[in-house]
Amino acid sequence: MKTERRRFSVSLSALSIIAITAAAAAAVSVCIAIFATVYSEALLRETKLGAEQTVQQTALSVNNYLDSMRDKLSFISSAVSESTSADELEDEISVITRMQKDIYAVSVYDGEGNIISCTGGDKELKATVYQNLSFDKELFGNAEDFALSSPHVQTMFNGEYPWVVTLASKTDSHVFGQGIYVAIDFEFSEIAKYIDNVGIGGHGYCFITDSGGNIIYHPQQQMIFSGLKTENTELVKSLVDGVHYKDNIIYTLNTTSDKLWRVAGVTFTDELAIERRTQIVVSIAFSFFCCAVIAIVVLLIYSKIVNEPVRSLMRAMKAFERHADNFSYTGGTETVSELRVLSHSFEHMAKTIQNLMEQVHREEKELRKTELKALQAQINPHFLYNTLDSIQWMCEQGKTKDAAEMVRALARLFRISISKGRELITIKEELQHAENYLIIQSYRYRNQFSYRIEADPKLDGCLCNKITVQPLIENAIYHGLDRMVDEGKILVTVNQAEDDENDILITVGDNGVGMTKEQCEKILKKERSDSGGIGVKNVNDRLKIYFGEKYGLTIESELDVGTKVTARIPKLFKEAENEF
Repeated sequence: MKTERRRFSVSLSALSIIAITAAAAAAVSVCIAIFATVYSEALLRETKLGAEQTVQQTALSVNNYLDSMRDKLSFISSAVSESTSADELEDEISVITRMQKDIYAVSVYDGEGNIISCTGGDKELKATVYQNLSFDKELFGNAEDFALSSPHVQTMFNGEYPWVVTLASKTDSHVFGQGIYVAIDFEFSEIAKYIDNVGIGGHGYCFITDSGGNIIYHPQQQMIFSGLKTENTELVKSLVDGVHYKDNIIYTLNTTSDKLWRVAGVTFTDELAIERRTQIVVSIAFSFFCCAVIAIVVLLIYSKIVNEPVRSLMRAMKAFERHADNFSYTGGTETVSELRVLSHSFEHMAKTIQNLMEQVHREEKELRKTELKALQAQINPHFLYNTLDSIQWMCEQGKTKDAAEMVRALARLFRISISKGRELITIKEELQHAENYLIIQSYRYRNQFSYRIEADPKLDGCLCNKITVQPLIENAIYHGLDRMVDEGKILVTVNQAEDDENDILITVGDNGVGMTKEQCEKILKKERSDSGGIGVKNVNDRLKIYFGEKYGLTIESELDVGTKVTARIPKLFKEAENEF
C-alpha cells in the first residue's frame, strides 16, 4: 500500500503577503541599481556639509560651556581671595554649589595638595580621603592662568562617586595664605546631556577629546571603558580641523578657542546607502501601494483576532501573578477556538488557585490561634502550681491570715487573667495582675525583696498580651533573688520606646545573681520539654506569634549585678483589638 506523500501547502493570505513582499523587494532592487550612482555623490556632499555644521555648532556650545566654567572659577577664586573668614567662605560656597547644578564641589588646596577646605553643598565629606583624583600638582603648577584636568571619579564624599572634570587656578588668600589652589569639580550632566542629543545622520555622534587625543566625554563612554566598543582616537588626534573621509567614515573636527578640547563628529557612510534606498522606495512607492494596503488590512485583521487576545491573556496572567487575591478574569469571547479554550482554562485555574489560597489562609489563621492557646495553657498551670505551693507552705506555718490575703490576691489575679476570654488586656490591668502576683510572693519571701512599679500613665489604656509581666517577675524571683543573702529588689517599668514611638517597652529588672550571656540566650531557646524558665520562653513565643518577629523579649544580665528582661510590643489601643 502506497503512503500518500504530504504536499506542501500555504494559505492564500500568506501567499499574498509573500508575493507582495517579493514584488516590492524586486522593484526596490532595480531602482537602487539605477539611481544609486546618481544619488551617491550628492548625498555624500550633503552629509559632509551637515556634519561640519553640526560639529561647528557643538564646538560653539562647548566653548560657551568652558567660558562659563572659567567665569565660575574666576568668581569663586575672587571670593576666596577677598574672604575674611573661613566660615563665611564655606557658607558662601555652599550656597553656590547648591544653586549651580553643574558644580559638584569646590576645594582649596595648599601648594603641596593638602585639602584646606572642601565644600559640596549638603554632601558629607569623608573623614579620610585615600585617593584624591581632583588634584594634579604637576598640571596645576605648570598652568599659567588655569588648569583643566582629565575626567575622573570624585571620591571625597560619602556615598557618591560622580564623573567630573576639575578646573583650577592659583591665587592668594587673606585666610588661607599665599600660593593656594582653588579647584572646582564640574559634573558632566549639562554638557553630557547636550552631546548625547547631538546626532549626525542616523547613527552618527559627537564626542570630546583633549589636545592629546584622550576622550573627555563620549556618548558611549561606558561601553568604551568596558571594552565593548573602540574609538580610533589616534586617527582623530592626527587629523587637522575640518572634514575627513577615512575607511567609509566621515570625521569632522573642530578645536575650541582655548585649544584645550576638540569636538569630533563621526558619520558612517553606510547610512548614505540607507538614505539612497529610502529615496528610491519613496519614488516607486505608488507602484505597489495597493499591495501594501492589502497586506496591512490582512495584518490588522490577524492582529485583531489573534494577537490582541493573546496579549490580553498574557496581561491577565501577569496581573494574576502580582495580585492573585483580588484578581478577576472572564474569558470566552475570543474568535479563535483554540484561544477561547485557553481563556476558559485560565479562568478556571485562577478561581481554583484563589479558593486554595483562601483555604490555606483560613487554616494558617486557625493554627496561629491554636498555638497561642497552647502557649498560654503552659503558662497558667506553671504559675498556679507555684502559687498554691506558697499558700500550702503558709498554712503549714499557721499563717492563716496571710494565707487568706494570698487567696484574695490569687482570686483578683485570676479574675484579670481570665479577662472574659480576651487575649489582649490593657497595660493597667496587666500591671494590676503583676502586682497581685508580687503581693502573693512577698508573703512567701517576707523581707527578702521589695518591688516598685513605674508606668507612664499615658500608656495605661494601651493593649498587651495578658500574663506577660508575671512570668518575667516569677523568673526574677526564682532564678535571680531566691539564692541571695541581701535584700532583693524588683523594678517594673512601662515606657514608650525611644527608637520607635509606635512601640512600648515593658521591663522587669532585679538585682539578683545574674546570668552569663550564654545562659540568657539559652532561656529564649528552651524546648517545651526543658525544665526551668519555660514561662519566659512562652512569653517570647506568644509576642512573636501575635505581633511579628520584630517584637518579643531581650535579656540583659551581669553576674552578681542583676538581670533586666525587656518586652517590646506595638502601641495598640482598644479599637485595634479585633485585628488580632
